[in-house]
Amino acid sequence: MARVAVFGAGAAGTAVAIHLARKGEDVVVWGSEYDARVLPDLMERRVHPALPERLPDEVQVLGPEDLNEAAKGSEIAVMGANSGGARSLGEMVAPALGDDTRFVVSVAKGLEDKTLRRVSEVYAETCGRPVVVLSGPSLAPEVAEGLLTGVAMASTDQEALARVTEVFRSPSFLVDPTDDVAGVEICGTAKNVAAIGAGILEGLAKYRQRDLKNARAAMFTRAVHEIADLVEAAGGRRETALGLAGMGDLLVTMLGGRNRIYGEALGLGSEPQHTLHDMEARGLTVEGAGSSQEVQALMERFALDLPIHRAVYVIVHEGAPPERILEAVR
Repeated sequence: MARVAVFGAGAAGTAVAIHLARKGEDVVVWGSEYDARVLPDLMERRVHPALPERLPDEVQVLGPEDLNEAAKGSEIAVMGANSGGARSLGEMVAPALGDDTRFVVSVAKGLEDKTLRRVSEVYAETCGRPVVVLSGPSLAPEVAEGLLTGVAMASTDQEALARVTEVFRSPSFLVDPTDDVAGVEICGTAKNVAAIGAGILEGLAKYRQRDLKNARAAMFTRAVHEIADLVEAAGGRRETALGLAGMGDLLVTMLGGRNRIYGEALGLGSEPQHTLHDMEARGLTVEGAGSSQEVQALMERFALDLPIHRAVYVIVHEGAPPERILEAVR
């Protein structure tokens, strides 16, 4: 049995806590002031509003004032922030981590704004421990329900990778371990952008009352290759984009993620920034909107031409019409 502390009471972190508790690990969930909206329900009713499954009774839920207690004795620290909150969470949690805490697990998908540093680099810098990245097609509600899920776990520290894989793996939670950290994290960033593009195309199809199935298939295929190009340019392995971290995660996000929902609204004619603010007000973070800026910056850094990712950027941030996504597929 491993003692695991989940820092951050968002849907992803809470789903991981439910999964680990179900398989018999000793789990505590800590929420910061940013989790004030969900902490009362987690503590009193053992439910998270974004998840269909109750938090097991044996999982301890602690609030902002109990950070040291949450960290005490933990072997693994799961960092539940999104990419935008990774540094602040790491800096907040690091002083509370003791010698027992050997490994840090990141569940974020995206890069640090402005610096373009990968989240694993941020946590390694702030927490001073080996970092394992959990990514791939792992929608939080399905993880919480214990439905069959396959993920990628990445670390350059083989001991950390082996131990975290051992703790997380179960008959319903399959783990594909890899040392291609850069590839996995770039996939997790770019796939959200491509999923917005898929949503835009779906919105256009609904507006035109046409399925556009052929166009969707073409866009999916080309988006995977664009992600592979970006992974390779960033020092990762191309085949990573063809596995769970890339193609798999893109597919599940296109089928039902927040980024696809956001893109569909744009394809139906909604204004990008107004729609983004409206979704955020309802607690729906659209990471691909910010990631489109990061991917655009990487495209410029590596002198890459990624038409689909570029089209999402200009639609979201420069006011281009949604039809631009169709031009990118041609």
